[in-house]
Amino acid sequence: MEVFAVIVAAVVGLIIGGGAVWYYANSRSNKRRLAAEEEAARLIAEAEARALEIEDQAKSNALEVEREASKLVERRRRELEREEDRLQKRREDLDQRIERLDQREQALNKRQSKIDKRAAEIDALYQQHLDELQRVAQMTVDEAREHLLNAVEQEARQDMARRIREVEAELKATADDRARDIISLAIQRIASEHVSETAVSVVALPSDEMKGRIIGRNGRNIRAFEQATGVDVVVDDTPEAVTISSFNPVRREVAKRALAKLVVDGRIHPARIEKLVEDSRKEVERVIQEEGERAVYEVGLPGLHPELIKLVGQLKFRTSYGQNQHAHAIETAHIAGIIAAELGADVTVAKMGGLLHDIGKAVDHDMEGTHAALGAELARRYKVPEKVVNCIASHHHEEEQTCVEAVIVEAADAISGARPGARRESLESYIKRVKALEDLAAAFPGVEQCYALQAGREVRIIVRPEEIDDLAALRLARDIARKIEETMQYPGQIKVQVIRETRSTDYAR
Repeated sequence: MEVFAVIVAAVVGLIIGGGAVWYYANSRSNKRRLAAEEEAARLIAEAEARALEIEDQAKSNALEVEREASKLVERRRRELEREEDRLQKRREDLDQRIERLDQREQALNKRQSKIDKRAAEIDALYQQHLDELQRVAQMTVDEAREHLLNAVEQEARQDMARRIREVEAELKATADDRARDIISLAIQRIASEHVSETAVSVVALPSDEMKGRIIGRNGRNIRAFEQATGVDVVVDDTPEAVTISSFNPVRREVAKRALAKLVVDGRIHPARIEKLVEDSRKEVERVIQEEGERAVYEVGLPGLHPELIKLVGQLKFRTSYGQNQHAHAIETAHIAGIIAAELGADVTVAKMGGLLHDIGKAVDHDMEGTHAALGAELARRYKVPEKVVNCIASHHHEEEQTCVEAVIVEAADAISGARPGARRESLESYIKRVKALEDLAAAFPGVEQCYALQAGREVRIIVRPEEIDDLAALRLARDIARKIEETMQYPGQIKVQVIRETRSTDYAR
């Protein structure tokens, strides 16, 4: 019971407590609600007041904006009015300008009509004068134009020819002086005592009785001698002399020495002939070697191939137009070296090219081909520098000259061969060369007459003036000189002189 009473008491207590709590809470919420309503009423009142204030401010702003807009509109209106006035003035100016242009165009049209009319009158007068000029001159316009062009062309060609002559004269004035100085210096420094030598093929005998001993019984001695030497021995009516004939100069020299020894010895029979011929051959070979070494030493070319030295020595017994080729080779080498030194070229190449330029003449009796081609082949075989080979091969223009030393060697060769007394030629060959020179010049068109003068050193050509003018005369001289260089062999140089002469003749009656 007590427990029950306690529980009941607790329940009652809880009920009373919960009621008290509810009452307290309900009274606080009423207070809050009333406070909230009061706050809401206050906020509403403040909002309404603020709204009225904002409305008044908005009305005042609207009035201000309306006033600004009115001012802006008024300003824009005034600007538009000013722009319209300006455009109106521009339009009036344009109208006035267009009116002036129309007036000017009308004036120009009137002037153009006058000009056209005047031009038509001028054309008519021009045609009238042209017809009159054609009638007086008896020439059409095309004929007059062609005549004028021909006259202008003729004058231009004459001016061109005169200018070419002036330039050539100026070049010759300087080039000739320089060339004379160099050549004179070279010749003065060489100062050879002689440059020509006659090959002797006659052996003197003490008496005519020696001729019979040379021939021998039934001709056995002379046959043995000719077989051992390879020459022909001519025993004729020449007193106290016999003639040795051979195309090979070395064989002829061996035979001459051997025959001279036989004549001195007096013992002439086949066995003795063979012995003395062999001794003479060795003697000539020794002379060839010594002369080759002397030439190389004199020129100053150490290290040359022994076979080339031997070939240079063989030139001792070789002549061309009476000029000894050994002396000619040495002289050419000296002249080429001096010219090369003056011009700043390779002195060694020039000297070697000068010494070896006619080396082919040492073998041209035994081999086919020109001496320049044979010499170049020999030089290549013995490893001579290519520039030297070109000097040898091109000194007669059989090949193109590729270095300045080749030109120098050619000039030195011409200088050595052209000196007075250097060479001689037979009357028959001289006449043939002069005749060939005249025929060569006469073959060119426009040539009327031609003459070879100064022993073939000059060819004078007279041309027809109606076919050859001044410029063509210059070209003709060059063409003939080039043709002579390409087709003829001659010592020194040949002067080509072309003469164009116009003669006018009339008679006084």
